[in-house]
Amino acid sequence: MKKTPKVIVLRTAGTNCDVETGFAFEHFGAKVDAVHINKLLDREVNLSDYHILAIPGGFTYGDDIESGRILANELRLHLGKDITKFINHKKLIIGICNGFQVLVKAGFLPGKMKGSTLSTKDISQKATLISNDSSRFEDRWTYLEVKGDSVWTKGLKEIVYFPVAHAEGKFVPQDSDVLKSLIDNGQLAFRYCSAYGEAPVYPQNPNGSIENIAGITDITGRVLGLMPHPERHFIFENHPFWTRKEKNSMYGDGAKIFENGVNYVKEVLL
Repeated sequence: MKKTPKVIVLRTAGTNCDVETGFAFEHFGAKVDAVHINKLLDREVNLSDYHILAIPGGFTYGDDIESGRILANELRLHLGKDITKFINHKKLIIGICNGFQVLVKAGFLPGKMKGSTLSTKDISQKATLISNDSSRFEDRWTYLEVKGDSVWTKGLKEIVYFPVAHAEGKFVPQDSDVLKSLIDNGQLAFRYCSAYGEAPVYPQNPNGSIENIAGITDITGRVLGLMPHPERHFIFENHPFWTRKEKNSMYGDGAKIFENGVNYVKEVLL
């Protein structure tokens, strides 16, 4: 019997991009379950039953303390061992927008800077995402330079076009050593740029992120976090100027990310 990749889309109060994220994975043949965090905490659902953990965008718990902080604490303190095993079993994690904030503040990104085997002792926060330099909520489309060669970014165009929607998206590493490790390890996945791949200026970099960083991976390339929303440019018609463009594919720039995740599970884990 042919096995099917299984994706858990994590939900809690304030999550609002779970349906679009689930749809993107389902389109490429995955079985998707939208699961409330309480079901994991109460052990009604086991993370180990899945191949991909997706933490979608939104405003979890209203971002009342700071963006993603409460969910990050829940994952680190109550599910740290489960997520560590999940990563060590070569499974995939993706965090989009608020999900990226969660993974960074929980310490799963950038994660361990040397060696691929992770322990709970390696989980510590080494970066953060703070208020945009503009001091406003940024809701706009951005060009991104695709960097590195991770599972998730395989086969993407050199420059992709995704929308952002956040108030706290400025990526700041803990110190220069963390930034250097991210660069040296090839952990930069996406960087804001101009339409032609040049260094961006505001609003091309909508939040003032250090080194124009829009997304990173862990050292294995299997855990990805990014502020822009690939699920919002999943089909060609999602492009804001689609009526002016020649349609060469039914897909938008973001679809390949989800296809890569499903294909990896089929090729490596099943």
